[in-house]
Amino acid sequence: MNKLNLKNIDRTFWVIFLALIVVAVIALFSASSTLVYSNHSALGPIGQQIFFIVLGLAAAYGIQFIPTYWVRFGGYILLVVSTLLVYSTMIPGNPLVVTINGAARWVRIAEITFQPSELAKLSLIIVVADQLARIRSEEDKKKYFYRTLILSGVVMLPIMLSNLSTAILIGLIVFFLWILARIPWKYTLSVVGIAILILALGYVVVEFGFVRSGKEMHGPFKRATTWVARIDRHFVDEGTSKYVQTDDNIQEFYSSVAIARGGTSPFGVLPGNSKERDYLPLAFADYIFAIIVEESGIIGAGFLIFLYLAVLFRACNVSSRYSDMPAMLMTMGLALMITCQALISMLVAVGIGPVTGQPLPLVSRGGTSVLITAIYFGIMMGVSREQVELRERVKETKDSSIDDVPVVTLE
Repeated sequence: MNKLNLKNIDRTFWVIFLALIVVAVIALFSASSTLVYSNHSALGPIGQQIFFIVLGLAAAYGIQFIPTYWVRFGGYILLVVSTLLVYSTMIPGNPLVVTINGAARWVRIAEITFQPSELAKLSLIIVVADQLARIRSEEDKKKYFYRTLILSGVVMLPIMLSNLSTAILIGLIVFFLWILARIPWKYTLSVVGIAILILALGYVVVEFGFVRSGKEMHGPFKRATTWVARIDRHFVDEGTSKYVQTDDNIQEFYSSVAIARGGTSPFGVLPGNSKERDYLPLAFADYIFAIIVEESGIIGAGFLIFLYLAVLFRACNVSSRYSDMPAMLMTMGLALMITCQALISMLVAVGIGPVTGQPLPLVSRGGTSVLITAIYFGIMMGVSREQVELRERVKETKDSSIDDVPVVTLE
């Protein structure tokens, strides 16, 4: 069968993917005013992001024709490489590491700067899904639970030190994969309980040992005071102080103003009429959803939420009809990562959650994020394509077997 047969591509996934790209381009032009001003040109920052979007389109198109068993094999190789790169960010003085806003999350190789944690997220989902799909008995459930737990812990540890929210997000997706693989609750809930206990104890130690005493932390956990300060700023009642702009709450402050302006009409102030994009730091990144709400109101926000939920619903539909367990778990893991990350980013932008730094998949500015999200879509499209081709082969086999039945005539 021709592997490039376009009749078998998943048109539903493509519609969702292209719709998100349209939203991304519109939001990019609206939210990049500060970048355009600092670069004295719109072609530089906007053109660069559009280049990554086009590259992502090409990647998704090509990857959808790659057999899923090759994707699973490549996932193991990518996991080793990405894990080594993530651990390299912990090495003091590493010339490959780039520190931005106090976080050493980026690696620069051959003038290309990217976050290895994004590659680790993708590869870990693929590998965990492949491992859990090997379960054949109750004894296997215990074996592969501990195997995936250790593997996830090794990958998440260095990510947690520089980006706690990403580590928690990865842990959440692995937890969902355990549930889908029917791992006993006594294992999964025990891990959740221990994780919550460790985070609570860590918060108490940092809050009372460093934040309240004005001390600074050093070493691998130096960003812990930043995490605790964000939680305090969000959950601790500060009276009217939250309505006063400070250097600490400037993103939350102008994000709230942008959302309030967008709420004056169901359609917002319409694209291109945002005022807060000029004041909101990094409006084109973590808080781009606030600009979308300001310019398109509840209609635009609701449409974007629908698109992200549609990714998960489509993945559920594809997986429910697929007999290949590794491919099913992989599809669900990737879809859950896109949807959960999007929901977290939007909740932060509207002030429901503390600042996390999670970008809006495919919409926020960032080359690594766009390319990885496009790869997510390409893999899910590939699984769907294989499922359609498998059903066609089964149907052809049944039809040919019926034709081969000898005709018996009675005299």
